[in-house]
Amino acid sequence: MPGMIVITAGTVQVKAELNRTQTARALEGTLPIKAKVSTWGDEIYFDVPLHIEIEDGKQVVEAGDVAYWPDGPSLCLFFGRTPASRGDEIRAASPVTVVGKILGDPKGLKAVKPGAVVTVEKAALS
Repeated sequence: MPGMIVITAGTVQVKAELNRTQTARALEGTLPIKAKVSTWGDEIYFDVPLHIEIEDGKQVVEAGDVAYWPDGPSLCLFFGRTPASRGDEIRAASPVTVVGKILGDPKGLKAVKPGAVVTVEKAALS
């Protein structure tokens, strides 16, 4: 069963469901994570203590995708176009491993400013 995580960045909080990839399981093992946010278009990303090979890498992603970017290594939250996008697509800087999906509307992440503190932790069981 995939895990649920809570991502709090500045005043914004979202829940995401992790998928069944090896990368998602490895990421879950590094939690909790605390870092500072960077932004790139409608994407926020931050350093994670994970070094793992790309798994089923893709460059074009969907709004709400949570992805591991091995070049950081970073966790990326996509909610719209990036500087690399062509047309209406959402494009990462280079291939990423999608590890989960934000539940609900990810557009609230637009309010997150560079340098904001972000925490990622396992969601409490309800």
